Amino acid sequence: MSIPSHVRPLIAMGLTATAALALAGCASMGGGATKKLPAADASAQLYDARGADRGRADFYRDSDGLRIELVARGFAPGTYGMHVHAVGQCTPSDFASAGPHWNPTGAQHGRDNPLGAHHGDLPNLVVEPGAIGRATLKLVGTRLAGEGGLLDTDGAAFVIHAQADDLKTDPSGNSGARIACGVITASGS
Repeated sequence: MSIPSHVRPLIAMGLTATAALALAGCASMGGGATKKLPAADASAQLYDARGADRGRADFYRDSDGLRIELVARGFAPGTYGMHVHAVGQCTPSDFASAGPHWNPTGAQHGRDNPLGAHHGDLPNLVVEPGAIGRATLKLVGTRLAGEGGLLDTDGAAFVIHAQADDLKTDPSGNSGARIACGVITASGS
C-alpha cells in the first residue's frame, strides 16, 4: 500500500511529536534528565591530620542566614562535636590554627548554656554503623560576607572534633581534639 505524498509530512510530524512527548514523560518520571542543584555559595573540603578526605561542608545563603549541607566520610560510628572556627587555616596535626569557635557576638559556648551560644556552635554529628555522616545545619541570622560575616579578613574553618559536644561547657563543650578541618572558601575563589 502506498501512502499519498501529501500525507507523508503529516505522519512525520505526528511521529516526531509522539517521540517528544514520550521523552518528556520519561524525564518527568526521573528516567531522563536530572535536576541541577544550585551551586553552593561557599564550601569547605574536610581533611584529617594525614591529609585524607573526610568529607565536605557546603554553605548556601537562604532567607534565614546560612544553610550547611555536610557529608562526613570515614568516621567510626559515634557522636562528634562540630563547629565553625574563627580562622580560615587548617594546619595539621592538631588544627589549632583554626583558632577558637566563630563568636562575633562574644557569647559563651553552648546551645544549652544560658549565656551561649557562639555563632559557630553546631549540633553534634551522629554517625550510624555502616553509614556516611550527613547533616543539614542552620546558622540563623548569619551572613557569608560583609560586616560581621563568616568570611571576614582571616576567613573561617569547619572543624569536626573527636568527642560529642556537651552543648554547655565554655569554651568548647569538652568536644576533644580536632580530627578533621576544612577552610571555608567562597565559590569562585
